[in-house]
Amino acid sequence: MCQMLYSDCDGCTWPLGGLLRGQRVSEERAELESLRALDPQAVSLIHARYFPQLYRYARYRLGDPSAAEDVASEALVRLLEAVAAGSGPTSTLRGWLLGTAANLINDSLRRRYAKPEEGLSEEIAAEGPTPHDHAEGSEMIRAVRAGILRLTADQQHVLALRFGSEYSLEETAAILRKKTNAVKALQFRALAALRRAMEEQAS
Repeated sequence: MCQMLYSDCDGCTWPLGGLLRGQRVSEERAELESLRALDPQAVSLIHARYFPQLYRYARYRLGDPSAAEDVASEALVRLLEAVAAGSGPTSTLRGWLLGTAANLINDSLRRRYAKPEEGLSEEIAAEGPTPHDHAEGSEMIRAVRAGILRLTADQQHVLALRFGSEYSLEETAAILRKKTNAVKALQFRALAALRRAMEEQAS
Protein backbone atom coordinates (compact mmCIF):
# COMPACT_ATOMS: atom_id res chain seq x y z
CA MET A 1 0.00 0.00 0.00
CA CYS A 2 1.26 3.48 -0.87
CA GLN A 3 2.23 5.56 2.14
CA MET A 4 0.60 9.00 2.08
CA LEU A 5 1.74 12.41 3.20
CA TYR A 6 -0.28 15.32 4.56
CA SER A 7 -1.65 18.02 2.29
CA ASP A 8 -3.00 21.47 3.13
CA CYS A 9 -6.49 20.70 1.84
CA ASP A 10 -8.98 18.41 3.56
CA GLY A 11 -9.14 15.06 1.82
CA CYS A 12 -6.14 15.79 -0.45
CA THR A 13 -3.13 13.57 -0.02
CA TRP A 14 -0.18 12.73 -2.19
CA PRO A 15 2.28 9.84 -2.23
CA LEU A 16 5.35 10.10 -0.07
CA GLY A 17 7.49 8.63 -2.82
CA GLY A 18 10.65 8.27 -0.75
CA LEU A 19 12.64 9.45 2.21
CA LEU A 20 13.89 12.62 0.50
CA ARG A 21 10.43 14.14 0.15
CA GLY A 22 9.56 13.35 3.76
CA GLN A 23 12.80 14.97 4.84
CA ARG A 24 11.90 18.08 2.83
CA VAL A 25 8.57 18.38 4.65
CA SER A 26 10.29 18.00 8.01
CA GLU A 27 12.72 20.74 7.03
CA GLU A 28 9.85 23.04 6.06
CA ARG A 29 8.18 22.48 9.43
CA ALA A 30 11.44 23.24 11.23
CA GLU A 31 11.86 26.38 9.13
CA LEU A 32 8.36 27.51 10.05
CA GLU A 33 9.05 27.08 13.76
CA SER A 34 12.27 29.11 13.52
CA LEU A 35 10.59 31.72 11.35
CA ARG A 36 7.77 32.23 13.85
CA ALA A 37 10.45 33.05 16.43
CA LEU A 38 11.90 35.56 13.91
CA ASP A 39 15.30 33.90 14.24
CA PRO A 40 17.68 36.04 12.09
CA GLN A 41 19.65 32.99 10.96
CA ALA A 42 16.44 31.22 9.93
CA VAL A 43 15.30 34.28 7.99
CA SER A 44 18.64 34.37 6.16
CA LEU A 45 18.49 30.65 5.33
CA ILE A 46 14.89 30.92 4.10
CA HIS A 47 15.87 33.79 1.81
CA ALA A 48 18.82 31.81 0.42
CA ARG A 49 16.70 28.71 -0.15
CA TYR A 50 13.52 30.18 -1.58
CA PHE A 51 14.61 33.30 -3.45
CA PRO A 52 16.03 31.26 -6.39
CA GLN A 53 12.85 29.17 -6.58
CA LEU A 54 10.63 32.23 -6.54
CA TYR A 55 12.82 33.95 -9.11
CA ARG A 56 12.69 31.01 -11.55
CA TYR A 57 8.92 30.80 -11.19
CA ALA A 58 8.43 34.54 -11.77
CA ARG A 59 11.01 34.64 -14.58
CA TYR A 60 9.17 31.86 -16.42
CA ARG A 61 5.85 33.68 -16.21
CA LEU A 62 7.01 37.25 -16.76
CA GLY A 63 10.07 36.79 -18.96
CA ASP A 64 11.64 39.84 -17.29
CA PRO A 65 14.64 39.34 -14.95
CA SER A 66 14.16 42.64 -13.14
CA ALA A 67 10.43 42.08 -12.57
CA ALA A 68 11.13 38.51 -11.43
CA GLU A 69 13.60 39.77 -8.82
CA ASP A 70 11.02 42.28 -7.60
CA VAL A 71 8.38 39.56 -7.25
CA ALA A 72 10.71 37.19 -5.40
CA SER A 73 11.84 39.94 -3.02
CA GLU A 74 8.31 41.20 -2.38
CA ALA A 75 7.03 37.68 -1.64
CA LEU A 76 9.72 37.24 1.01
CA VAL A 77 9.02 40.68 2.49
CA ARG A 78 5.32 39.84 2.73
CA LEU A 79 6.22 36.58 4.46
CA LEU A 80 8.11 38.44 7.18
CA GLU A 81 5.33 41.01 7.53
CA ALA A 82 2.72 38.26 7.85
CA VAL A 83 4.73 36.33 10.44
CA ALA A 84 5.41 39.50 12.44
CA ALA A 85 1.66 40.17 12.43
CA GLY A 86 0.96 36.68 13.78
CA SER A 87 -0.32 35.19 10.53
CA GLY A 88 1.45 33.72 7.50
CA PRO A 89 1.87 30.04 6.54
CA THR A 90 0.71 27.34 8.91
CA SER A 91 2.02 24.20 7.23
CA THR A 92 3.74 24.73 3.88
CA LEU A 93 6.18 27.59 3.58
CA ARG A 94 6.96 26.95 -0.08
CA GLY A 95 3.27 26.80 -1.02
CA TRP A 96 2.56 30.09 0.77
CA LEU A 97 5.47 31.85 -0.93
CA LEU A 98 4.59 30.57 -4.40
CA GLY A 99 0.94 31.49 -3.88
CA THR A 100 1.98 35.01 -2.88
CA ALA A 101 4.29 35.23 -5.89
CA ALA A 102 1.48 34.07 -8.18
CA ASN A 103 -0.80 36.83 -6.85
CA LEU A 104 1.91 39.44 -7.36
CA ILE A 105 2.47 38.22 -10.93
CA ASN A 106 -1.26 38.29 -11.69
CA ASP A 107 -1.40 41.89 -10.43
CA SER A 108 1.59 42.75 -12.62
CA LEU A 109 -0.01 41.19 -15.68
CA ARG A 110 -3.29 43.02 -15.06
CA ARG A 111 -1.41 46.31 -14.93
CA ARG A 112 0.41 45.37 -18.13
CA TYR A 113 -2.86 44.64 -19.94
CA ALA A 114 -4.31 47.91 -18.65
CA LYS A 115 -1.59 49.87 -20.51
CA PRO A 116 -2.29 49.30 -24.22
CA GLU A 117 0.26 51.98 -25.16
CA GLU A 118 2.95 49.57 -24.01
CA GLY A 119 2.73 47.21 -26.97
CA LEU A 120 2.74 43.71 -25.52
CA SER A 121 4.33 42.06 -28.54
CA GLU A 122 7.13 44.64 -28.58
CA GLU A 123 7.69 44.18 -24.87
CA ILE A 124 7.92 40.43 -25.24
CA ALA A 125 10.25 40.72 -28.21
CA ALA A 126 12.57 42.98 -26.24
CA GLU A 127 12.90 40.60 -23.30
CA GLY A 128 15.86 38.30 -22.88
CA PRO A 129 15.56 34.51 -22.81
CA THR A 130 14.41 32.59 -19.77
CA PRO A 131 17.08 30.70 -17.81
CA HIS A 132 16.31 27.41 -19.53
CA ASP A 133 16.55 28.97 -23.00
CA HIS A 134 19.76 28.66 -25.01
CA ALA A 135 18.54 30.13 -28.28
CA GLU A 136 18.69 33.85 -27.55
CA GLY A 137 16.40 35.92 -29.72
CA SER A 138 14.66 32.81 -31.08
CA GLU A 139 11.31 33.36 -32.75
CA MET A 140 10.08 30.17 -31.13
CA ILE A 141 10.91 31.45 -27.65
CA ARG A 142 9.03 34.67 -28.29
CA ALA A 143 6.06 32.73 -29.65
CA VAL A 144 5.98 30.53 -26.54
CA ARG A 145 6.06 33.56 -24.25
CA ALA A 146 3.29 35.27 -26.15
CA GLY A 147 1.25 32.06 -26.05
CA ILE A 148 1.74 31.64 -22.30
CA LEU A 149 0.42 35.14 -21.67
CA ARG A 150 -2.83 34.11 -23.37
CA LEU A 151 -3.44 31.23 -20.96
CA THR A 152 -5.57 31.45 -17.82
CA ALA A 153 -3.84 32.25 -14.52
CA ASP A 154 -4.22 28.62 -13.36
CA GLN A 155 -2.73 27.31 -16.61
CA GLN A 156 0.22 29.70 -16.38
CA HIS A 157 0.68 28.73 -12.74
CA VAL A 158 0.89 24.97 -13.39
CA LEU A 159 3.27 25.36 -16.35
CA ALA A 160 5.54 27.68 -14.36
CA LEU A 161 5.67 25.20 -11.49
CA ARG A 162 6.24 22.15 -13.69
CA PHE A 163 8.63 23.58 -16.28
CA GLY A 164 9.88 26.86 -14.82
CA SER A 165 10.56 25.66 -11.27
CA GLU A 166 10.85 22.00 -12.34
CA TYR A 167 8.68 20.64 -9.53
CA SER A 168 7.41 17.08 -9.79
CA LEU A 169 3.72 16.32 -10.26
CA GLU A 170 3.44 15.41 -6.58
CA GLU A 171 5.16 18.61 -5.44
CA THR A 172 3.00 20.68 -7.78
CA ALA A 173 -0.13 18.96 -6.47
CA ALA A 174 0.84 19.82 -2.90
CA ILE A 175 1.51 23.46 -3.79
CA LEU A 176 -1.76 23.80 -5.72
CA ARG A 177 -3.69 21.82 -3.09
CA LYS A 178 -4.97 19.45 -5.75
CA LYS A 179 -4.73 15.74 -6.38
CA THR A 180 -2.05 14.52 -8.77
CA ASN A 181 -4.60 13.49 -11.43
CA ALA A 182 -6.15 16.96 -11.31
CA VAL A 183 -2.71 18.52 -11.88
CA LYS A 184 -2.12 16.16 -14.82
CA ALA A 185 -5.43 17.23 -16.35
CA LEU A 186 -4.70 20.93 -15.77
CA GLN A 187 -1.24 20.56 -17.30
CA PHE A 188 -2.70 18.73 -20.32
CA ARG A 189 -5.27 21.50 -20.89
CA ALA A 190 -2.61 24.18 -20.44
CA LEU A 191 -0.29 22.62 -23.01
CA ALA A 192 -3.17 22.12 -25.44
CA ALA A 193 -4.22 25.76 -25.03
CA LEU A 194 -0.61 26.88 -25.51
CA ARG A 195 -0.35 24.86 -28.72
CA ARG A 196 -3.56 26.40 -30.05
CA ALA A 197 -2.38 29.90 -29.15
CA MET A 198 0.89 29.35 -30.98
CA GLU A 199 -0.91 27.94 -34.03
CA GLU A 200 -3.17 31.00 -34.12
CA GLN A 201 -0.12 33.28 -34.01
CA ALA A 202 1.48 31.38 -36.88
CA SER A 203 -1.63 31.49 -39.08
